[in-house]
Amino acid sequence: MVRLSLVIISWNSFPMLRACLESLQPLLNRTDVELVWVDNGSSDESARYVATRFPEAKTKLLPRNMGVAYARNRGVEMSQGEYVMFLDDDTEVSSGTIERLLDYMDAHLDTGLLGCALRDSNGNLQDSFKGYPGLWCKVRNVIRSKFGKGNIKTELPETVIYPVYVIGACQLVRREVFDCVGLLDEKIFYGPEDADFCIRTRKAGWKVAYFPEVSILHHWRRITSRSLTSRSSRMHMRGLLHFWCKHRRL
Repeated sequence: MVRLSLVIISWNSFPMLRACLESLQPLLNRTDVELVWVDNGSSDESARYVATRFPEAKTKLLPRNMGVAYARNRGVEMSQGEYVMFLDDDTEVSSGTIERLLDYMDAHLDTGLLGCALRDSNGNLQDSFKGYPGLWCKVRNVIRSKFGKGNIKTELPETVIYPVYVIGACQLVRREVFDCVGLLDEKIFYGPEDADFCIRTRKAGWKVAYFPEVSILHHWRRITSRSLTSRSSRMHMRGLLHFWCKHRRL
């Protein structure tokens, strides 16, 4: 029986993908853990590396970049674990951390989705537990970024909290949640598919929790450009508009 499916997607990020998978190697040696890797049309060495280094991985190579939600959904469809963990390929995670998260889920059957603390390479805590991603929130973030005031210190909660959502860089999801609410919304190419999925999970009666007692390394490789006219920014805005209309809230 597979206890945990690690679902990782990537797009032209071979050096970070390699570091991520190497950090997971001790966990992948276990018979109750599987690796599911979906590539979003990369042109780098990723496919050759995964085939050689992790031949047991379940792999799907997409012909082009289909977006985060689409790729992760294909990974979920291939997975068999009691739990599914979404991990960004710019993370590095210890097996002990994942065990702590699994233990929490086993002990809290009303929790459908769990995140943990994310830290950068300098040990700084990242803002990964969030409120509703409304219009003012996005405008404020753009203004802060333009004026170089984006780095506001995030304080670590003293105990478990229940935010609106935890970012998709690290989400541990109970299998029953997918059976209950379905897969990620593929109309959202990149952001805020993580917020949408968490909100749907909460509406279905599950708790979305943030567990501050453990942390993982997250290099936080941003896909969206600082330019508001770039393709990635346009796709992100399109996803936000769809999200706001879907939830009928700005």
